[in-house]
Amino acid sequence: MSEKHQQISNFDPNGVGTKDALFGLPFNEDTAELIIIPVPWEVTVSYSPGTAEGPEAILAASPQLDLFQDDIKDAWKMGVYMLPIPEAIKNKSDNYRILAANYINWLEEGSPEYDAERFAAVPDLINTACREMNEWVYTQAAHYRAKGKLVALLGGDHSTPYGLIKAVAETHTNFGILQIDAHADLRVAYEDFEFSHASILYNVLKFPEISKIVQVGIRDYCEAEAIMAKENNRITTFYDKQIQEAAFEGKAWRIICDEIISQLPDEVYVTIDIDGLDPKLCPNTGTPVPGGLELEQMLYLMKQLVRAGKKIIGFDLVEVAPGPGEDQWDGNVGARVLYRMANLYGASKGNCA
Repeated sequence: MSEKHQQISNFDPNGVGTKDALFGLPFNEDTAELIIIPVPWEVTVSYSPGTAEGPEAILAASPQLDLFQDDIKDAWKMGVYMLPIPEAIKNKSDNYRILAANYINWLEEGSPEYDAERFAAVPDLINTACREMNEWVYTQAAHYRAKGKLVALLGGDHSTPYGLIKAVAETHTNFGILQIDAHADLRVAYEDFEFSHASILYNVLKFPEISKIVQVGIRDYCEAEAIMAKENNRITTFYDKQIQEAAFEGKAWRIICDEIISQLPDEVYVTIDIDGLDPKLCPNTGTPVPGGLELEQMLYLMKQLVRAGKKIIGFDLVEVAPGPGEDQWDGNVGARVLYRMANLYGASKGNCA
């Protein structure tokens, strides 16, 4: 009996999960078909910090989830394993976050000349640190993808998936990105940081392999982003206001989902910023915005994506931040999104029945 079959045979999906394991599952790096890369990084966040704690919060909340999925038989048997949370990345994020926060405060104060020399070198320092983080993520993603693993990423802020998307672009020549988000993330080097969390979609547009970006739930964006989204034929945006107005006028969510999916090519990378959901579901995320999708509304879209025959070729979940003290609400919601997306990822690749 193989190690994986033995793990499955010895595990009771209706019982108590394995302690300190993602979703309580018994799998390891070798036996899991899906590898989750945790990236506790939030150097460029521009409002509230905390997203670097997201992977740990989701890990802590995940064992209390029930594993049964009524539409994907034995989904858990695919095997999901999260790599150890990299303390070196977390420590580097904490250190550079202090530097970036001071710089952002200086910008918000009007960039007073008397401190200009003090802050002159900060953007280059931050950009270098972010490039190193991106390269680390890319190396991890490329390594596991080369081993035939499915790979997903758990942030951290929304800058963190760049390296994974780069790795995906090396093996897929024509794919789309489905973005769930409150923000367009099309800013050019926001706050002078090239790899800002607010610039991730602008940055990945540089990969010619990405033929389409479809944004859903956008409701907080600047004029320059709106112009870019309108004028760039590789971007289609379903603004939250338009989605809600269509619903008020009687348009079914199923029809809107069909319209969203029709814009995407056969292969799709999914990027989920938790703030794309209604903030009652993620009150501690870095930049919450009123409005947004309900949990089942978003997951229904993902299910329809798979039903339509689209192949998920990677995904990320970012911007989950735990609440103060013992508040595990955000981690709880994040864990449920992560588990369902893992199952749908496997189902779209034929890994789940």
